[in-house]
Amino acid sequence: MNRDERWSRPVALPPIQRQASRRRALCPVEAGGGTWIGLNDAGVAFALINWYAVEPPPSAGSISRGRVVEWLLSTSKPVDADAYLGALPLKRLKPFRVMGLFDRLRVVMEWRWDGKELKALSHPWAPRQWISSGLDEPASQKVRSDVFRRFSRRTDAGDHTWLRALHGSHLPKRGPFSHCVHREDAGTVSYSEITVIGAGGAVFYQPGCPCEGRPGIHSALELIPAGEN
Repeated sequence: MNRDERWSRPVALPPIQRQASRRRALCPVEAGGGTWIGLNDAGVAFALINWYAVEPPPSAGSISRGRVVEWLLSTSKPVDADAYLGALPLKRLKPFRVMGLFDRLRVVMEWRWDGKELKALSHPWAPRQWISSGLDEPASQKVRSDVFRRFSRRTDAGDHTWLRALHGSHLPKRGPFSHCVHREDAGTVSYSEITVIGAGGAVFYQPGCPCEGRPGIHSALELIPAGEN
């Protein structure tokens, strides 16, 4: 996941372990608290993107969307995450989409909050891309989807090298719609990658624009045995 922000926004902190109710979680942290992506010890990953294509109602915005993933990391099943989201004061949150990847269940869930209604969608356990842009979301969707399909034809599709090349890509040209965003007022400020293999989980965090190739930080998280809550 690339994180695109205005250059004036405070720099986030690298991943740390934290307690999320009964769960241990690993996630980067915004300067003011909250996060946009994380992994818990049940092998469940959550990631949130702002939904700019939806106009927020006048009353929305008193609670940071950065708190949503932080709260969800305490859950281990789709039904629990669904109930948790339904109990939040959503009217005080601007529109968002949050994805839950439940590795052991082979389930990909997406929850969409448009400022009026919360909808839950279930997706196949297959490669998929979600896109957000505060400049022009439909244009970003089209350009990055085309690049994603182009990358998906590569023989190394899906591995770490492929993922990092995709998120550092400037195709079809460097600018506001490439995966690695470059604008005068904003751009990609970090890249995060979650891996779950058996009883091991990890978050790789690379500060700065992915195309800069800065050294990344690899943080491991021991997962609880399958079958335990």
